Amino acid sequence: MTHDNKRFVARDRNWHPPAYAPGYKTSVARSPQQALVSMQQPTASELTGPDFSHLRMGPHDNDLLLNFRQDPDRGGLPQGERIIMFGRVVDQFGKPVPHTLVEMWQANAGGRYRHKNDKYLAPLDPNFGGVGRCLTDEQGFYRFRTIKPGPYPWPNDMNSWRPAHIHVSVTGPAISTRLITQMYFEGDPLIPLCPIVHTLRDPDAVDTMIGRLDMAHSKPMDCLAYRFDIVVRGELQTYFENQ
Repeated sequence: MTHDNKRFVARDRNWHPPAYAPGYKTSVARSPQQALVSMQQPTASELTGPDFSHLRMGPHDNDLLLNFRQDPDRGGLPQGERIIMFGRVVDQFGKPVPHTLVEMWQANAGGRYRHKNDKYLAPLDPNFGGVGRCLTDEQGFYRFRTIKPGPYPWPNDMNSWRPAHIHVSVTGPAISTRLITQMYFEGDPLIPLCPIVHTLRDPDAVDTMIGRLDMAHSKPMDCLAYRFDIVVRGELQTYFENQ
């Protein structure tokens, strides 16, 4: 997959949070300790990206209600609020990014990840793995069916709680446009209390990370839907979790 480098514009560094933000304690160890090196001439690997159009997907890769259940014959399903997460991946000019890989991972309804290092006291759900993937369509749209994750405590300070969120990884039209971000949920009172959110200077930047309730795409008597559009490069770029 190739892309015209002239369509790339410089990132607005005032839009993104500083790499070093002491209020978000893990950023202290992760932030660069030396000046960044400027690459004046982008390399071919930065201007081109992997072609995912031939990637083989399983029948339930984007359906977290079904892709980890232990006994399909007995109809076992995950516990929690059933939701649809969908949206569109576009570049900074609104052009769709088709056939690109969207990956997501999340905690279960109790706020616990299926990870060996997660020791939170909430129980694991035997029918929920918490990971999914899909390819965008011709217009850049993606879709997942899942469970709304629960909030969970984390040791940033004595009583810090992460808002309910879903991690998202998107590979744009080139390696230089790869994005890792999080989707929060509209109306969550924990969002303005989160130390990670506090690193963002502009309220509009916070808004790019919030999935909006979309009743038009909800399924009656089944699932609510949340729309989360993702911009992979430019002035309106969705906040980069790792910048």
